[in-house]
Amino acid sequence: MSALRTLDDLLAEGVSGRRVLVRADLNVPLDKQTGAITDDGRIRAVLPTLGALVEAGAKVVVCSHLGRPKGAPDPQFSLGPVAGRLGELLGAPVHFATDTVGDSARSTVADLADGQVALLENLRFNAGETSKDEAERGAFADQLAAFGDAYVDDAFGAVHRKHASVFDVPARLPHVAGRLVLREVEVLSKLTGDPERPYVVVLGGSKVSDKLAVIEALLPTVDRLLIGGGMCFTFLKAQGLEVGTSLLEKDMVDTCRNLLERSGGKIMLPVDVVVADAFAPDAAHDTVRVDGIPSHRLGLDVGPETVAGFSAALSQAKTIFWNGPMGVFEMPAFAAGTRGIAEAITKADAFSVVGGGDSAAAVRALGLDESSFGHISTGGGASLEYLEGKTLPGIAALEN
Repeated sequence: MSALRTLDDLLAEGVSGRRVLVRADLNVPLDKQTGAITDDGRIRAVLPTLGALVEAGAKVVVCSHLGRPKGAPDPQFSLGPVAGRLGELLGAPVHFATDTVGDSARSTVADLADGQVALLENLRFNAGETSKDEAERGAFADQLAAFGDAYVDDAFGAVHRKHASVFDVPARLPHVAGRLVLREVEVLSKLTGDPERPYVVVLGGSKVSDKLAVIEALLPTVDRLLIGGGMCFTFLKAQGLEVGTSLLEKDMVDTCRNLLERSGGKIMLPVDVVVADAFAPDAAHDTVRVDGIPSHRLGLDVGPETVAGFSAALSQAKTIFWNGPMGVFEMPAFAAGTRGIAEAITKADAFSVVGGGDSAAAVRALGLDESSFGHISTGGGASLEYLEGKTLPGIAALEN
């Protein structure tokens, strides 16, 4: 990987009075009933970059996406609540533009004083942001780039997307990596380089198909690969076990069988699981061995023996990567597996990386001390694609 120009390089050149367009990842979860932010972790993650620019006297123009609107304004995906929370965290009002590149955005940016911050409305309200048509995407990038004299990408959670604000804008402005993106790349490059061993990876989540590429990429390099979450049932089925009504990808059973055969014993699977009568927080449930899953019940968490076995493997590790919960942690009855593995990671004498997405959400939802992990990534999909060895469009654009 080429050396990236950094925020410090930009600050050294001087940004006082200059407009700096910052691509952030402010895609925070919102309460469906109230619209309130339920986890502001991604907002906090961009504060070091924004704070440095504000202190240096830049006119800071922040842009981000939120959710998956269909290329047109949709009130439920407005960044309005984010502007309020960002202002609270920065300790100064954030000026909010009610469109992305229209009259409100132009006037909001034009009125900025040195050291002030503006936030544009959701980038995905404009079809040009995610368009596969290069001309349409480029036209939108031209409009965005007009708001900046320089560009900072601090949206690691979006660097695996070939979107206008991530891939096309850097080609139009002097560009650097923000503090967050730089830290993410530094950390993940440790895992793909020469990690201290034993190197143990924990993968969870629902689908094997979502993680197949990273499993294929990691198997030759890891010492142990611990598999939990909904995806474990396809592996158990590959061993000829009954999995009841648990989540199962039938078309992946042969693939899982092949992975197990090729793994040389590196893959560890659950030995017990928590099964329930239904996918519901109050469903009747108990713990069974994996060779005793009733045909009418479904697995929603790994069991205590599995936690103990996985924890023993983690206690020997010097490098740990974790992506994906062990069960349905959002329901208290099925959160013990995820909590147990997370706590085991914090106790290990190892450099630990939490691979974003649901794993990062679980750390916060379960009230665990974030500082006891080596690094909590802000990009689930981006971190996995980095470990797979894929070229990430946003990083490639910064290298050019």
